[in-house]
Amino acid sequence: MSSLTEKDRPIVQLLLNTGTCPRCILRFCCVGSQALYRRPYKDLMKDLKEFLKNNQEKEDRVCFDVVDPPCKRIRLEHTEEGPDDLNHNGALQQIPSVNDENTAVENSAVNICSVCLGILQEFCEADFVKKVCQKVNSADYQFTSFVFSVSLPPQLSVRERAAWLLVKQEMGKLGLSLAKDDIVQLKEAYKWIIHPQLSEELGAPADGKVLFEVSVVFAHPETEEECHFLATACPDCFKPAKNKQSVFTRMAVIKALEKIKEEDFLKHFPCPPSSPKNLCVALEIQCNNGAVFVAGRYNKYSRNLPQTPWIIDGERKLESSVEELISEHLMAEFQADSFNFSSSGREDVDVRTLGNGRPFAIELVNPRRIRFTAEEMKGLQQTINNSSDKIQVRDLQLVTREAIGRMKEGEEEKTKTYSALIWTDKAIQKEDIAFLDDIKELKLDQKTPLRVLHRRPLAVRCRIIHTMKSEYIDEHHFRLHLKTQAGTYIKEFVHGDFGRTKPNIGSLLNRTADILELDVESVDVDWPPTL
Repeated sequence: MSSLTEKDRPIVQLLLNTGTCPRCILRFCCVGSQALYRRPYKDLMKDLKEFLKNNQEKEDRVCFDVVDPPCKRIRLEHTEEGPDDLNHNGALQQIPSVNDENTAVENSAVNICSVCLGILQEFCEADFVKKVCQKVNSADYQFTSFVFSVSLPPQLSVRERAAWLLVKQEMGKLGLSLAKDDIVQLKEAYKWIIHPQLSEELGAPADGKVLFEVSVVFAHPETEEECHFLATACPDCFKPAKNKQSVFTRMAVIKALEKIKEEDFLKHFPCPPSSPKNLCVALEIQCNNGAVFVAGRYNKYSRNLPQTPWIIDGERKLESSVEELISEHLMAEFQADSFNFSSSGREDVDVRTLGNGRPFAIELVNPRRIRFTAEEMKGLQQTINNSSDKIQVRDLQLVTREAIGRMKEGEEEKTKTYSALIWTDKAIQKEDIAFLDDIKELKLDQKTPLRVLHRRPLAVRCRIIHTMKSEYIDEHHFRLHLKTQAGTYIKEFVHGDFGRTKPNIGSLLNRTADILELDVESVDVDWPPTL
């Protein structure tokens, strides 16, 4: 895009006359030089005034001497045409002559911009930048770079449409055209101006790919009033949403603007857009860090500890859980808002997890602290282990979101080993159970157990017992070591669950069998890496 040329002169004067700020004028003239937008507001006004005074014979770039690539818009031959009204109601004033330019500049200097509602005026100034940075610094986040996002009032799209139709009409008189996509987007121009200021004040570069986000939400009191005609013209675009206070969202307004016919738009909205009564307000200034993920393996030594909080009908059954014993220390160190716990399977409240433990991962949401050395993670692991004799963790480490997927990959194809203490109603001898050691790849049909039917769908699942090894204790007790397909219900394989698991230990031994104790001895998932 190019700097201003003689062909922009009538557009500049028209927009100034209709209450448009200098930076919006640059946008509609398709000026793409970031440096120009960053110039002080008063200097830009002065430059535009000088530009309008220049002799028409200076057809090359004047005043704005930054070199840019050619403009995207198609330039046609200049044609001489008289001024016409843009809409049927005669809303468009005639383009002021060069003699009127002082009045135009003076009016524009003191008024709220009719297009951006002050976004490219007051909210580009140092005072507002300092306000944003104070909010960031007081939130006390760790970051080395940031991404800046901005949410704008929906009616800015409406006002921009009206201004575009105004400019498009004027350019048509000059034999030129202006595509809507050629206009520099308001958000883009705002970020050009604000990024360097924020970077300097925060001492960190702006980077669109980082996880730390600084966001500003702008609002305007006249949004519903100015967008209401769109709801009448395109009612299907505006449907109430649960989490939205107003139906006039940015996406709904844009959708309606795409549908409404140009002549219908001009009948209901002033073109040029009217002078606003109020400036935009910065409704929210927020900071948010992308989630951090911590993984490890845990051992559970208690037979009275659930993996996750055990709450039934709003009543807590046990005071703690594996999830809470681990996460409370991570939450404190990372200073996160919340967390999400996941693991490779789960054990019942009365089942221990021994051996190398069960892989787990915790997502820490919006953490203030994100950088930890290997030594600090080792210290955090020790803190968790010292806090309780019910659990222990190992291989505690920072991982990526993508890496967590490996914990779940092929989960049902993985194997797990168990140790079960079994009771039989009839007396047994060692030779009565020896045949179990010879059974390999035993296929089971397991109907959803009665004890989990309230939270799992009714289905018949095929599972495999790869190997078994029996260990005789006495006439009514033996220990069985099993290697099974992940997802096998071991308790039900022992007692049969009223015939819902076939075959089962009871049916194989031809007697009633029940399980007294169960331990998980290994979860054969090779993740996270051993430290």
